[in-house]
Amino acid sequence: MRRRGRPSLRDRGAETASSVWKAGGKPRRGVRKNIAGGPDAPRVADLETVVSFYTVADEKSRLVTGLGRVEFARTKDIVKRYLPPPPRVLLDVGGAVGRYSCWLAKEGYEVHLFDPVPALVDEARKASLEQPEAPVASLHVGDARTLDFPDATADAVLMFGPLYHLTSAGDRHRALREAHRVMKPGGYLFAAGISRFASALEAVINGFLDDGDFFGIVLRDLRDGQHRNDTANLTYFTDAYFHRPGELRREIQEAGFAPLDFVMVDPFAYSFKNIDKYWEDPVRRERLMDILRRLESEPALMGAGPHLMCVAYKAR
Repeated sequence: MRRRGRPSLRDRGAETASSVWKAGGKPRRGVRKNIAGGPDAPRVADLETVVSFYTVADEKSRLVTGLGRVEFARTKDIVKRYLPPPPRVLLDVGGAVGRYSCWLAKEGYEVHLFDPVPALVDEARKASLEQPEAPVASLHVGDARTLDFPDATADAVLMFGPLYHLTSAGDRHRALREAHRVMKPGGYLFAAGISRFASALEAVINGFLDDGDFFGIVLRDLRDGQHRNDTANLTYFTDAYFHRPGELRREIQEAGFAPLDFVMVDPFAYSFKNIDKYWEDPVRRERLMDILRRLESEPALMGAGPHLMCVAYKAR
């Protein structure tokens, strides 16, 4: 994919980051170059539907309104439990408009963002420029399956998107192996998935069972996890794979990681009513966060919310 407009040196990707390239333009050992037609070239065509969706969908405001506020706060809460203190090198793979990258850059981390959608990387670049005291170290249009980043350099990798937008098990494994490759021994993986039951829960709780198009999507989600939206309705989401909880954990283990924790990010999220008004009250907000922390690992409830997260590490 070609980014719109002429990028600055900082925005041209990992190849311009000081941690990746030696003086004189020579790449450090372990940097994977994607030569057109070569074995490591990103298979961008696989993500065309996802790229088209996020080019028009309002991803910029998603984590600052409605249920997205809960997802953002809870994700940060989980990440902070395990992330080593700065300064550290982090990769935000599938970083979209840079909400997590900008937060972590402000916390003192060196963050490198990758996303396959040029429009989202443009938004992330703008957000980084708005915090000149703590910019994101580099931003690139890139594929989770073929990262231009050196071996064993990252202290942690965030994957909040690739494991549900890559709909084949083989591609998800490839993306996880790339995260494993770029990570230092002892580094942390924070990997998100969408629950197999997310659409069904939303349909029942919000009264969407009368919507024949959405009901058909729900049935396929439950049958094989392959979420497909063949309509023009963006609220039905885009191509994705919805995991059973144990399946997501197993895929991460099979890629060579050792799981440390497996939690629901936002259990019962679809039942939250008037969440924006509720969230503005500090007492109510903290009570909700406390309940969600207590429910996050309950085996009997696992999958009873849209987002799952596995925290794992690369063994030394």
